[in-house]
Amino acid sequence: MALAHSKVTAQGQISIPVNVRRKLGIGPGSVLEWDEEGDEIVVRRAGRFTFLDVRRALFPAGPPKSRSIDEMKEGIRRYVRRHARH
Repeated sequence: MALAHSKVTAQGQISIPVNVRRKLGIGPGSVLEWDEEGDEIVVRRAGRFTFLDVRRALFPAGPPKSRSIDEMKEGIRRYVRRHARH
């Protein structure tokens, strides 16, 4: 059974029923994405952050310095020694 129904206007617009807006957490200005999955079209709330947004949040000063495998292993050893339970 369908969650809700909408009519398409002559301009190709639809109204999103309130129960669907609440379920998706959307309101004015929200962006929806339409995706094809097999023979169905899926509508979902678009992600709020782009890859670049996430990258800038994780690495505000730019990408981290490259490390060798030996340097990474040594860093793990130091971390485990500091945080190991005795």
